[in-house]
Amino acid sequence: MVFTVKDMTFKAGQELTISGKPKSGCNLFSINIGHDPDNIALHFNPRFNYGSDNNIIVCNSNRGGWGEELKEHCFPFDKSESFKVVVSFNNEQFYIKLPNGTMMSFPNRFGDDSFKHIDVQGDVKVQGLKIK
Repeated sequence: MVFTVKDMTFKAGQELTISGKPKSGCNLFSINIGHDPDNIALHFNPRFNYGSDNNIIVCNSNRGGWGEELKEHCFPFDKSESFKVVVSFNNEQFYIKLPNGTMMSFPNRFGDDSFKHIDVQGDVKVQGLKIK
């Protein structure tokens, strides 16, 4: 695990900005938002090269098992460049602003309006995290 934040509340209507840079040879990384490591409402997973997935973003949720994956083919990540991802949500949707300004969404399958667990995993260096 690269980075974990516990007991810092991220509420509906707030914006979470995570900036980072893929490490050399990065295949994938993930940003996870939820209640704890076993209850993840948003698993945001850019995949440069992982199995049959190349330059694709996979989103999912995990509550006693993984749900159905949503795949986004817009892939504005570069292994050699820093990035910034901005996440906001309400009790129906997560909204994710990608590094190139493109917006994507993922259903808030939990329906909750606050989360206390944020972690980043994989081949990435976190450069900043801000909630406003």
